[in-house]
Amino acid sequence: MNDDIRARVTELPIDDAAVRAAVDSPECGAVVMFHGVIRNHDGGEGVRALDYSAHPEAERFLAAVVADEQRRTGLRLAAVHRIGSLRIGDAALVAAASAAHRAEAFAAIERLVERIKAEVPIWKRQHLEAGTSEWVGL
Repeated sequence: MNDDIRARVTELPIDDAAVRAAVDSPECGAVVMFHGVIRNHDGGEGVRALDYSAHPEAERFLAAVVADEQRRTGLRLAAVHRIGSLRIGDAALVAAASAAHRAEAFAAIERLVERIKAEVPIWKRQHLEAGTSEWVGL
């Protein structure tokens, strides 16, 4: 990931090291990484896989959220969201925040992830162990 690119939507597996590199800075004593991974259950039902779909402008929305949070906090932030078919254990979202101190990095990453979930038009379809599927969060 280029240092100038702090937001990406991709069908490829997420490169954790690249996300971290996008926020690295010698002034920062804390780097907080968030990995949103596919789990094998939801609401008491077994999940075998997920499909993520995105609006054609999803990356623009993601970039706007990251840029807005960078302006608000003054911190270095990055986020990459994966789309397509994902299996249990795959990372769907990797985000990073770096700051001089850990408290502000933790707070920034939590707010960033919540905003991504609420504002970026990416949808998930769960494939359940029972053989059915359902859209989540629509």
